[in-house]
Amino acid sequence: MYIDDTIAAIATAPGEGGIGIVRMSGEKALDIAESVFESVNKKSIKDHNPRTLIYGNIIDDGKIIDEVLLAYMKGPHTYTKEDVIEINCHGGFISVKKILELVLKKGARLAEGGEFTKRAFLNGRIDLSQAEAVMDIINAKTDMSYNVAQSQLEGSLSFKIKELRNKVTELLAHVEVAIDFPDEDVEHITYENLYNKSKELRKEIINLYETSETGKIIRDGLKTVIVGKPNVGKSSLLNAILKESRAIVTDIPGTTRDVIEEFVNINGIPLRIIDTAGIRDTEDVVEKIGVQKSREFFESADLAILVLDASRELSVEDIDILENVKNKNTIVLINKTDLENKMDEDKIKEYIDEKRIIKISALERKGIDKLENEIADMVYKGNVSQGDSVMITNVRHKDSLERAINSINDAINAIEDNMALDFIEVDLKNIWDYLGEVSGDTVSEDLLDTIFRDFCIGK
Repeated sequence: MYIDDTIAAIATAPGEGGIGIVRMSGEKALDIAESVFESVNKKSIKDHNPRTLIYGNIIDDGKIIDEVLLAYMKGPHTYTKEDVIEINCHGGFISVKKILELVLKKGARLAEGGEFTKRAFLNGRIDLSQAEAVMDIINAKTDMSYNVAQSQLEGSLSFKIKELRNKVTELLAHVEVAIDFPDEDVEHITYENLYNKSKELRKEIINLYETSETGKIIRDGLKTVIVGKPNVGKSSLLNAILKESRAIVTDIPGTTRDVIEEFVNINGIPLRIIDTAGIRDTEDVVEKIGVQKSREFFESADLAILVLDASRELSVEDIDILENVKNKNTIVLINKTDLENKMDEDKIKEYIDEKRIIKISALERKGIDKLENEIADMVYKGNVSQGDSVMITNVRHKDSLERAINSINDAINAIEDNMALDFIEVDLKNIWDYLGEVSGDTVSEDLLDTIFRDFCIGK
């Protein structure tokens, strides 16, 4: 990264649209813009008020490239804290491409993925958790995931991490005083004080850590697989959840041969829901491949929805599937309740908790609301509500907090064993570093490159 050069990129999605935006950031952004832009009133960009749209044309060797509105934002009061130029041109492939090529020819460099946000981080406008929240907002699939990402962008997680690090700093100060002034009374008070405050700190970090499972689901979606024998109503269930005819439904076993995957919003939870081929022994080569895929998706799923046919008695295949799902997060749906019930429900309860057995009629869309409520209860577990503003949604953050918890456990064990304060100091410094990884205060350049590589080019 060359922080002193000027970068440029297309900031809007490719394709036809009303507006396309080419963005520049850096010390030469204004000079480059002056060399390609001509306002209709013939005034320089500098003669207009910053943060106002200036009407004019982009010119290349006397030829008009496009009619545009240009905005000049003077640093440090910008997204990157550098001078920023945004050229609003006609949407489409050609106009934005020609303008980008022109500003690159005039001295700008094509931005790397996420480089605008990376500069915002490096220039101190946002911390690393806020930078990652930018991409979470772009990728949000539900209102809940959007709200959590927006809260992180506003600094809710940053503030909490700063608060925790301040408490670690306070503990370190007590330790260093005791090391520098090794009076016996001071040491006794220090150990007692350290023990109580360390336990309080551990509780706070654990509480934050425990939001990570729910947070990850809200951010990335709950990978949910619908499993069951052929012709039990799996595709009808998918259609009922989606409220549209997405999957083909017939009375012929083996109709679904490939995996059908869709995203659906259930009570603020993005479900990546997968309808799989019916699991059975078959001689059909194509269906065999589908059944194998079903088993693979089932193994990696966060949640399995097992569909059973109420109009038929439990078969060997049903029992085999129940054996496989009993140790996973599973909801059993007894489908086709509109028909005569021949299902032995007591047998099902030997494998699955009664609370997670729901009777439905996918064809008549009955009982789907109970399924949705059960999914929400499983995700939130009564511990995390949609009103919680501080939530861990990122695997990287979770890993850092896990290491912080391990270090504070080491520190508490050392205090209980009356070990030398120098050992406790090392553990506390490790906690301080691990918490700093979340906010980016203690992070390597290689990790930064990895994080921002996944960003879109113009952000």
